[in-house]
Amino acid sequence: MKILDDIPVHLDVEQVLKELHLNERKEQFDVVRKLVEIANSVIQPKVIYEISYVDNKNEDRVDIGGIKFTSRVLRINLDKVGKVFPFIMTIGKELEDRMASFDNLLEQYYLDEIGNVALGLIGNYLEEHLKREYRMGQLSSMYPGMGDLQDWPIAQQEQLFSLFGNVEELIGVKLTPSMLMIPRKSESGIYFPTEVEFLSCQICSRERCKERHAPYNKELAESYRGK
Repeated sequence: MKILDDIPVHLDVEQVLKELHLNERKEQFDVVRKLVEIANSVIQPKVIYEISYVDNKNEDRVDIGGIKFTSRVLRINLDKVGKVFPFIMTIGKELEDRMASFDNLLEQYYLDEIGNVALGLIGNYLEEHLKREYRMGQLSSMYPGMGDLQDWPIAQQEQLFSLFGNVEELIGVKLTPSMLMIPRKSESGIYFPTEVEFLSCQICSRERCKERHAPYNKELAESYRGK
């Protein structure tokens, strides 16, 4: 088990403006710059990950680190994979605490989106760390509750967390009874080596998702469903 807590994440005003689909008009730039400065001063990135081995693969289940996961898509993606990297990452709770102190709803929204950008940077850092540390080529990832297929239900967050023990004690992330994570700007999943990049967006038909990173591929989605 590895914990990364010295992650050099620095938010850039121009990058945040782009992610928010804003221009650089002075009034917008000044507001975003102020919020980015706040975010850079309070976010506390932490990652925990594990090297786990894959076993007992059948049609819609696979064992990872001795824990059973039920997902046809996950099993297909790990069909020729022996080693994977389960992970949990967070920007910490401090940005949420600051957000709650703002009365301006627009600034709250901007801070929330800035938190998403920070979480994405942590994910990029973790992926590059895994490639460098373990001499991996291309990596893809999956996470419980992904997309609209309900193939890997969010309820299996519990199994994923069980791979690490007391995650709240280790990096400050806990699960609610509905299996959502606190702090909210946290993410969990599994990185795995792959020859062809897999993006969950490719098999998610939810058209208006603002987090979409790849177009929906109906043929690919149906291949995972076994149609």
